Amino acid sequence: MDLIKDLFKGDKVIWIIFLFLCLISIIEVFSAASTLTYKSGDHWGPITQHSVILMVGAWIVVLVHNIPYKFFRVLPIFLLPISAALLIFVMGMGLITGDRVNGAARWMTFFGIQFQPSELAKMAVIIATAFILSIFQEEDNTNPKAFKWIMWIVVPVFILIAPENGSTAALLFGVVFLMMIIGRVPWKQLAKLMGIVGVILAFFVSTVMAIPTQKLNKVPMMHRVETWQNRIKGFFEDKEAVPAAKYDIDKDAQIAHANIAIASSNIIGKMPGNSVQRDFLSQAFSDFIFAIVIEELGLLGGAFVVILYIWLLMRAGKIARRCEKTFPAFLVMGIALLLVSQAMLNMMVAVGLFPVTGQPLPLISKGGTSTLINCAYIGMILSVSRYVTEKEEQKVAEQKALEAAELAAKAEKHQEMVAAMQEALAQLPTETVYTTAKEKAETEDMTEEKDREEKTEKEEI
Repeated sequence: MDLIKDLFKGDKVIWIIFLFLCLISIIEVFSAASTLTYKSGDHWGPITQHSVILMVGAWIVVLVHNIPYKFFRVLPIFLLPISAALLIFVMGMGLITGDRVNGAARWMTFFGIQFQPSELAKMAVIIATAFILSIFQEEDNTNPKAFKWIMWIVVPVFILIAPENGSTAALLFGVVFLMMIIGRVPWKQLAKLMGIVGVILAFFVSTVMAIPTQKLNKVPMMHRVETWQNRIKGFFEDKEAVPAAKYDIDKDAQIAHANIAIASSNIIGKMPGNSVQRDFLSQAFSDFIFAIVIEELGLLGGAFVVILYIWLLMRAGKIARRCEKTFPAFLVMGIALLLVSQAMLNMMVAVGLFPVTGQPLPLISKGGTSTLINCAYIGMILSVSRYVTEKEEQKVAEQKALEAAELAAKAEKHQEMVAAMQEALAQLPTETVYTTAKEKAETEDMTEEKDREEKTEKEEI
């Protein structure tokens, strides 16, 4: 028991949520990776690889949550330049060699391991934002300089990520914006930012939708314009106006089969391993795994997954409120907002409430770098909760020690008073008592004799 307590420190609820998400991930990835099994010919290969990544991720959680949170502040110093250099390298290799996956140059291979530099960039930005907000906190709000420093970090990273992964860049920017709201950045600055972003977004979307893709494809860094156009048009297209007999299911195959997976489910689902649409969804184990969760585990299973993420955000908020310092509070909230926002975005795409983005479901979708980074995020939250718990326990111990000292002082003072009284009584002379009693007796005798004389005189008269 002591070994388990030493290994699994921090908030127990966060540990429970993490273990539930990992369990659901193993079950659903094993079921949804049928296409990978068919391509590789190895039935156990995909799930074995995913299970190993999750086990490594669990050890990362254990390792990171034992690191004091104050050391996380130095990570952006290394991660920001490294991630920026890797993003530029990946982007350049995509332009030069045309080496892209699904039309985007997001991955790079290092010693046989594929990873996304954007994941490191997201971590660096979240930590840096939390640190900047903490050092510029004032009594009423945040110093306006904090906004400028945050923009100096976020905007370059956004520009580097957006051409190849627009949804990740937008998600990161939205999370930073929410962190600035929580960090009490002046509303005047936030309103200006919203206005500028709104104008740029409107101009960009109108330009992308108006100019033919043939022309935009020739512009550097605009090779994904056609993908963006198709996703936006596909989302706003009125599918109900198309008769069922004429509906082209292959046009938006992923969305169509995700809808079929959800529509063919029920309250309890088809049970794990019985999905039908996993064989038609190319990203059933990643971007659209939530549709497979609903198909196999039903509406109850889907609702349970949603509750887990909301519970994670609520628990992170509780941990942040218990923090005495601002940096760990902002760090916990930033990480929780990033994980939960990404999860909600993935689930909205799966159920048809948002255009396709390519965002995986944190800690459930099959992944490499993203899974390990998400495990590091959980470790950071647990590190802060461990610090908060230790501080509270230290306060309780100090309070008990103070109360014990006060009781000991009172007891010692009482003993000193009793000893002083006994000493005073011992020093009183016995003659004084005797003399006082003798005088009292003589006074009483004289009074009685006088009374007798008065009585005699009255009788003689």
